[in-house]
Amino acid sequence: MHLADFNYDLPPELIAQFPLAERTDSRLLEVITTPDGLTRLQDRQFRDLIALLEPGDLLILNDTRVIPARIYGHKPSGGKIELLIERITGENTALVQIRASKNPQIGARLILHPLMDGPESHSIEVVVSAHAAPFYEIQFPADVFHLLPQFGEPPLPPYITHRPDKVDVERYQTVVAKNPGAVAAPTAGLHFDEALLKQCRDKGVQINTLTLHVGAGTFTPVRQENLAQHIMHAEYYSIPPEIITQIKHTQLQGKRVITVGTTTLRALESYALSGASSGETKLFITPGFNFRMVDTLITNFHLPKSTLLMLVSAFTGMQPIQAAYQHAIAQRYRFFSYGDAMLLHRQAHPPL
Repeated sequence: MHLADFNYDLPPELIAQFPLAERTDSRLLEVITTPDGLTRLQDRQFRDLIALLEPGDLLILNDTRVIPARIYGHKPSGGKIELLIERITGENTALVQIRASKNPQIGARLILHPLMDGPESHSIEVVVSAHAAPFYEIQFPADVFHLLPQFGEPPLPPYITHRPDKVDVERYQTVVAKNPGAVAAPTAGLHFDEALLKQCRDKGVQINTLTLHVGAGTFTPVRQENLAQHIMHAEYYSIPPEIITQIKHTQLQGKRVITVGTTTLRALESYALSGASSGETKLFITPGFNFRMVDTLITNFHLPKSTLLMLVSAFTGMQPIQAAYQHAIAQRYRFFSYGDAMLLHRQAHPPL
C-alpha cells in the first residue's frame, strides 16, 4: 500500500464552488459490496436517504460550529498578513497559521482589520507569543469568540476560489451546528435540512449529535510515501454519554449506527480505542483498521492523497472506493465541501 494508491485525477470543473439551491438537492452515490465481493453503485438524490433508513437506526451528526477564522491585517511595517485560526486555545489565545512575506518573530505585534468600516470599527493589535511550525500562538486583547465576528470571515477551503458572501455564511454551517470551534465544516452534514431530519424522526430513526472541532489540517495532503511516517493533526472531540448507551442498544437490536461524516466516525472510533469520551484525537485510519462503532457512513468526496480518502478506503475497501470515484467522475458528480455525497456500507460487527 503506497501513497500513490490514494491518488486520482479530478477535472477542476467538478470541484463545487457554490452550494446548490437547497441542501437536499445534492446527489447521493450508494456504494454496496455484495457477499461475493462485487461492487454495486446506485445513483440517487440525497433526499432519497429517508427511504434507505429503517426505524431503530441511529443517525449521529457532528454539531460543531464553524468560526469566522480567516482574518486579514498588516504588520507595523505595512506588509500584508493573513491569519487562519487552527483552534482557540484559551479565552484570549489562539493557534494560527500566518501568511506573510516574512515570518513574524516571537513578540511581534500585528494589526488586524475589521471586516467593515464604520463609526465603531477599529483595528486591534495582537501579539505573537509562541511558534511551533507551522503554527503560531497569538494573544488577542480580549475574548477571541467576542472579537471574531468583527474581524473574521468564514474560512472557505483553499479549493473554493471566491471570497465568502452571505450565502456562504449560512450554507457553510450545518443545521445542527451549535458548539463553536471548527475552522472547516463537517461537510456531510451540509446535505441535511430540518425537514429531512424531521422525516427521519417521524420514521423512527434515532438522531443524536456529538462534537468534533474540525481543524484546517483536514485539507493537508499526506506527503510521506510511507504512511506510517505521517503526523496526524489533533482535533478536539466530545461525546455525550447517552450516545454510547444508544450505540450499544442499537447494535443489540440489530440496527445500524450511521455516522454523518468522517469527523463523527473518528470521534466514535477514538472513544472505542481510548475509552475517553472527550479529549484530543490524532487517530489516523488506514486500510486494515478494525472498526468497532460504525456500520454505515455518509460522507462527501475527498481530496486525492488525503487522510479522509484513506479512511473511506479502510471503511468500505480500496477497490469499491476506486470504482465509486471513477463512476462519480464519469457521471459528473460535484466534489468536495459543497459537492455531492456518498453512502458507504460495511459488514456488520458484533455488539460491544
